[in-house]
Amino acid sequence: MHKSFLSVTTVLIFSLSCFAQSKYNPAEAFAPGFYINKGNTIRSANGAPGPHYWQNRADYSLQATIDTIKQQLTGYAIIRYTNNSPDTLRSLWLQLDQNIYKKGARSNFLFDQQPQEFTTGFEIDDVKISQDLPAKPADYIVTDTRMQIRLNKALPAKTGTISIHIKYHYTIPGAFGGRTDYVKTKNGTIYEIAQWYPRMCVYDDLQGWNTLPFLGSGEFYCEYGNFDYRITVPWNIIVAGAGELQNAEEVLTRQQIARLAAASSSDKTVIIRSAAELTDPHSRPMQKGMLTWHFKMNNTRDVAFGASAAFIWDAAKVNLPNGKKCMAMSVYPVESDGNDAWGRSTEYLKASIEHFSQNWYVYPYPTAINEAGIAAGMEYPGILFDGINDKGRELYWVTAHEIGHNWFPMIVGSNERSSAWMDEGFNTFIDIYASDAFNKGEYAPKRDSEYAPGGGNPADEMVPFLSDPKAPSMMMAADAIPETWRHPISYFKPAYGLVLLREYILGKDRFNYAFRRYIQNWAFKHPSPDDFFHTMDNESGENLSWFWREWFCNNWSLDQAIQQVNVTGNEAQITIANLDKMVMPVVVQLVFNNGTTQRIQLPVETWFQHTTCTFTVPTTATVTSVTLDPDHLLPDANRQNNGWPVK
Repeated sequence: MHKSFLSVTTVLIFSLSCFAQSKYNPAEAFAPGFYINKGNTIRSANGAPGPHYWQNRADYSLQATIDTIKQQLTGYAIIRYTNNSPDTLRSLWLQLDQNIYKKGARSNFLFDQQPQEFTTGFEIDDVKISQDLPAKPADYIVTDTRMQIRLNKALPAKTGTISIHIKYHYTIPGAFGGRTDYVKTKNGTIYEIAQWYPRMCVYDDLQGWNTLPFLGSGEFYCEYGNFDYRITVPWNIIVAGAGELQNAEEVLTRQQIARLAAASSSDKTVIIRSAAELTDPHSRPMQKGMLTWHFKMNNTRDVAFGASAAFIWDAAKVNLPNGKKCMAMSVYPVESDGNDAWGRSTEYLKASIEHFSQNWYVYPYPTAINEAGIAAGMEYPGILFDGINDKGRELYWVTAHEIGHNWFPMIVGSNERSSAWMDEGFNTFIDIYASDAFNKGEYAPKRDSEYAPGGGNPADEMVPFLSDPKAPSMMMAADAIPETWRHPISYFKPAYGLVLLREYILGKDRFNYAFRRYIQNWAFKHPSPDDFFHTMDNESGENLSWFWREWFCNNWSLDQAIQQVNVTGNEAQITIANLDKMVMPVVVQLVFNNGTTQRIQLPVETWFQHTTCTFTVPTTATVTSVTLDPDHLLPDANRQNNGWPVK
């Protein structure tokens, strides 16, 4: 559909009729008062940050050493925290995500099957703080996956700063780590290192301190800042770190530096370290001792890295709008090599970044890395952990999806722990069009597999989720959504909701404009659900509160029906009904005996006051059939009542 349904076709004549029982209540669907929080100077009613919008900042200087015998990471973090809020802070909260692996962690009780493998989590060796004075021991407590630092001297509002110094170590979890782990391969152990340092909790204008514990399903909510970090590992290990490598001359050979330079101007993938070189000691600049890799990444909310002696490494140039460019890279073991597998990873990564940058927002970081391991689909700014055994379309899809997370929630910094749909759902939505575009649709359409688990029409696949009374609202906190519903509610439903907005309700032009404004307004900031809803309303020019209420806040079903068709002379009188709680604009298609068709579009206002609608269509040929939603775009619970004659 190229036009909105929110204009009334002039041939329609409306009258109220009653033919069937209906669960639909117009007063409920179009109830006032959807927006409880009105606009203010921090968050405007138009969905944009207000003139007094603020957010705090955390800049990190990090050092870590990996002991490959003990499988232990030892770290030292200096966090410079800036309080831009209007509030004086008397304590600070940090996230200690490694504590999820401890015996007795709160996460152990989230699922019916409790974990059987554990670590001792973060072992804190020393915590000091400094506020314009030499660092002094901090007064702190640890509660599950959080640390509270209680300040003797309060941190002033509006640009008050403090430095936090933390020495720590922890045992790296094995395969049970999920998002961070290590695994042995033919030529060495692969380390996927994430959640590896204490991170500041977000303090915002909506919640104050966001201290929901890390339970596993809910992901992350982090402040933005600059990262300067160093990773020390044995000489034979390659470190693939988010951001930009600062000391290539110390950790790479001259040949590898030259190959990287060639890759930076090549649209075709260039091998930086080949499979044949994995067992050649001379593929490293030294053959003993330890090497420290130094990276920087600015204006990001997190950093992660992979490390292994088993890494094949390749790279290519990424072409960004306005002549900009960055680098796409992949690292993977020989077990993942081959053109049907990870040999095309960088091609997939490059194409995805180019598509998302061209259509939504320009990728902001100097590099993007795809790393093969067993985390099997996890994202961090500038780096992805994807499946070591992925091949073909599965590898393309997971690569596009995980790099897509750099737009949601790495650039648009929503709270994944409380609103998973703003992360997974938005990203699943933009995946669809990236898959359609890649290599002339080589792996399209994505929606038939990822979107519709049964391989059928995604609208029909949505119906069981809407009709199940046990299905939760997608507004539930991520960890409160049962695993049965995690993918349907956090990924599938919000993504399909955006498809309906773009292709059925608003039309592509108005949707694209509004969605891009949302991204631009909230890049590197912290939007709430209301900010998204307000933006889409204001920038599309429609009050969509009926749609937010039924699709996002509730789990209502849709059942549109043709109740009666009377064909007399040169006109057809058609009666339709809305039989369930959800409403949608209506498309009616008439087919005539001469093979021609006619479509009538009814706006959502059709249902403002009525549960049924009767309208008359002038005709010049005999009507042979009438159908609602002829393209099957809507998740209609009963398509048997969508046609006339009834089949």
